[in-house]
Amino acid sequence: MSSSIDTDSMTTLHWVGVALAAVSGIVHLVLGVRFLPGAFGISFLIATVGFAAGIAAVLANYRRRLFYLVGIPFTAGQIVIFAWTVVQGINSLGPIAIVDKAAQVGLVVVLVLLLQRG
Repeated sequence: MSSSIDTDSMTTLHWVGVALAAVSGIVHLVLGVRFLPGAFGISFLIATVGFAAGIAAVLANYRRRLFYLVGIPFTAGQIVIFAWTVVQGINSLGPIAIVDKAAQVGLVVVLVLLLQRG
């Protein structure tokens, strides 16, 4: 049986990106389950799927460059939406949000660097 995981070509930067995506994915999973069955909970779970798909694609060495490219607006969009909800008074910047947003900012930086490296 062959494994679909292909990490031979992964660098430290790849692993940092995987770790940051995992942090944000876990935060979104926990919040998604917490806010179910509402639309807010579902949106968090959809984001969880997005982070998991990105991690899986990188680990499988499947169209990595495309996933870097898609991951940048996917992650940056979440940062912008969160900032908007804070400004609107819908959300607040608590410890979990700080960890999640720090991971997301770091992930965007990693994805840009990986995209530049080709």
